[in-house]
Amino acid sequence: MLLANHSGYTLEAGVDEVGRGCLAGPVVAAAVILPPNYQHPLLNDSKKLSRKLRDQLREDVVRDAVAWAIGEATPQEIDQVNILQASYLAMHRAIAQLSRGPEYLLVDGNRFKPYGTLPYSCIVKGDGKYQSIAAASILAKTYRDELMSHLAAEFSQYGWEQNAGYPTRQHRAGIAQYGITEHHRQSFALLAKQAALG
Repeated sequence: MLLANHSGYTLEAGVDEVGRGCLAGPVVAAAVILPPNYQHPLLNDSKKLSRKLRDQLREDVVRDAVAWAIGEATPQEIDQVNILQASYLAMHRAIAQLSRGPEYLLVDGNRFKPYGTLPYSCIVKGDGKYQSIAAASILAKTYRDELMSHLAAEFSQYGWEQNAGYPTRQHRAGIAQYGITEHHRQSFALLAKQAALG
C-alpha cells in the first residue's frame, strides 16, 4: 500500500509528468490533492498498470480528489526552452489550475523548479511510493495517451495511438518516410537524425 502523506500538511499535492522522452506531442503534468489518509488499494505507478486499470483509476481519482488539474507544455515550447524546463512549466501550470491551493508539493523525480514560495519535496520514483503522486501519474498518462490517440486519427502514419509519440520503430519509420508534423519536437536529436533519412 502506498503512503498517504509525506509532509503532514492536509493539502499536499502530488505532482508528476509524462512524455519527456517522446518525439512528438506535449509534455503533460498533473497535480492531485487527495483527502487526508486516503487509501486506494490499486493505486500505483501508472507505468505498472494496464490501460484498462489506469482508465478505471482515473475515474476514481477524479471522483475522490479534493482537487486535481492537468498542465501541458507544447512541442514548440519544448523546442524553445528544452524538455526539462518545459516539464517544470507543465507542472507549474497544473499546480496553478488546482481549485484548492496546496500547502505542500510532493514532486516525482529528483529535481524541481520552485513554485513561488510553496514548500516541496522531490521523491525519486515517488509514483511507486505515494498515493498522490501515483494519482497524478495516472491522470497525466491517461490524458496524454488519449490526446495522442486523437492526433493519430489525423496523422495515422506514426502509430501514435499505440506508441503515444515515443521513439518506436514504427514512429521512426513514419518520420523517415513522411517527414515531421507540427506536433514533433524539432529540437530532439533523434528526430533530426530520423528526419534526415527521409
